[in-house]
Amino acid sequence: MTPRALAARLRDSAFRELLRCRGEPPPPGRLLSRSRSLCGASWQQQSPGRRTVAAAERREWAQPAAPYTSSPGNMKSYLWEMYNETKKVSEELIFPGRIQNFLNPDGIFANNEVCLSDIEIYGFDYDYTLAFYSSNLHTLIFNAAREILIQQHNYPEDLRNYDYNPNFVIRGLHYDVQKGLVMKIDAFHYIQLGTIYRGLSPVPDEQVIEMYEGTHVPLEHMSDFYGKSSHGFTMKQFMDIFSLPELTLLSCVNDYFIRQNIDFEPVYLYKDVKEVIRDVHVKGILYGAVEQDIEKYVSHEEQTSTVLGRLIDSGKKLFLITNSPFSFVDKGMQYMVGQDWRDLFDIIIVQAEKPAFFNDNRRPFRTANQRDKLHWDKISKLEKGQIYKQGNLYEFLKLTGWTGSKVLYFGDHIYSDLADLTLKHGWRTGAIIPELRSEIKTMNTEQYSQVVVWLQGLTGLLERMQVYEDAESRMVLQEWIKERNELREMTKTIFNPQFGSIFRTHHNPTYFSRRLSRFADIYMASLSCILNYNLHNTFYPRRTPLQHEASLWSDQICASPSKYPYIEGEARIK
Repeated sequence: MTPRALAARLRDSAFRELLRCRGEPPPPGRLLSRSRSLCGASWQQQSPGRRTVAAAERREWAQPAAPYTSSPGNMKSYLWEMYNETKKVSEELIFPGRIQNFLNPDGIFANNEVCLSDIEIYGFDYDYTLAFYSSNLHTLIFNAAREILIQQHNYPEDLRNYDYNPNFVIRGLHYDVQKGLVMKIDAFHYIQLGTIYRGLSPVPDEQVIEMYEGTHVPLEHMSDFYGKSSHGFTMKQFMDIFSLPELTLLSCVNDYFIRQNIDFEPVYLYKDVKEVIRDVHVKGILYGAVEQDIEKYVSHEEQTSTVLGRLIDSGKKLFLITNSPFSFVDKGMQYMVGQDWRDLFDIIIVQAEKPAFFNDNRRPFRTANQRDKLHWDKISKLEKGQIYKQGNLYEFLKLTGWTGSKVLYFGDHIYSDLADLTLKHGWRTGAIIPELRSEIKTMNTEQYSQVVVWLQGLTGLLERMQVYEDAESRMVLQEWIKERNELREMTKTIFNPQFGSIFRTHHNPTYFSRRLSRFADIYMASLSCILNYNLHNTFYPRRTPLQHEASLWSDQICASPSKYPYIEGEARIK
């Protein structure tokens, strides 16, 4: 059964329900022939030579009429008949081989139209943009911060019994500083029940609803563009990949205190963990360890050198703006690209202190040598081959003239790297989301596709059949609601048992996903995805249906008989 056939059958059913609500009898037999669509010419007329993909596509379906009787038995039978029919259709939509590799894990996805022909200058962050790291790096950050807590802040030595778990938290979660809870929040500021943890243990839904007087988090308690709260210590959002060890350590320390019945103030715990994580970076513990064992921590799998070389060969200008120190960047780039990596970039700026770099126009640039020693001379132009520190974007734009949509800047931190460039300066922006690759691979599995398609089918069935309010019908609908909740839970745990996908709650985009769509013109798993496209390619955002367009959208499925937009749409949004 193709999506077109499904749409026709669902339209028939919806029309019958409309007649039922009006008290009008349904017409006999089927309402719409599958060979005659609302788009004009029949599907067979549009593609006369096209072979069907399954025997089910050749069948003419007769939609069962609703029983116009008050008999509960007849009503119950009718509902289950519709249930079985819908489930059969959903199963026919997914057969082996149709979904495999349906979505490209190495693709580039557009929130806003971007034509690479218009891009003359490419800019890059360093960490998790040019350089990718192994899982050993997060273990290093966790262990180093844990030791500082124990040795310098007098935290219990038993915390050494906690090891870093890379599969516990995901990016984009919120942490309630006052209550010591980690949670997932959707684009509309609602907490996704089933994703709230105190320490390493889930919090029952009833307690969450009692604590927050529902599930909505007021705007003034949410994070601002930089993941911080403007309302004191309330909600902190963890947006970058480096924050995962911090959030895991917070959860572990919370868990220890709770299990040991130790009274503690969550605000101070948050501040202490935040401080020790900062020390790991600022005091050079992280940088020193990576520089001493570059092969252990820096991934050589990404094709950074090939990407940069291709851009240079195409006549593009390149620049680097990173918060990391030069010695750290130099060691990594030599490992990934080669000794002459600096020759690829027109401008190199280190220790930029983003996001202040994009906002504070009072900080001038300073030059430094390869040993990070600062010079005192005034900077009147930015030269190739020099190393610059600090500075600000306003001066950068003045000295380079690199303004507007001819510049495309890539970074992994949606707030610190991309937000201001989009909102204030008009650069095009590209987000690097490493998690995207593994999530798409999961979405390409038959298991996930079957669950999502049936979830959508069951949800549509519930929406249409809720007009029946007799006791027998309500019992059937409650069974369906229970099954739908189980399916929703499956779509969560298939990505991460605790928190699910970083992009979606049960049905809404996550708060993270909302920010991604607002501040990133395009997004991808890594820079190497660029190698799959020519540098004249235009990335077009999909015209996905708005809620009030959904029916029209399904009617127009026939416009592309060789595609499966129903399945694709569900795969993209779940």
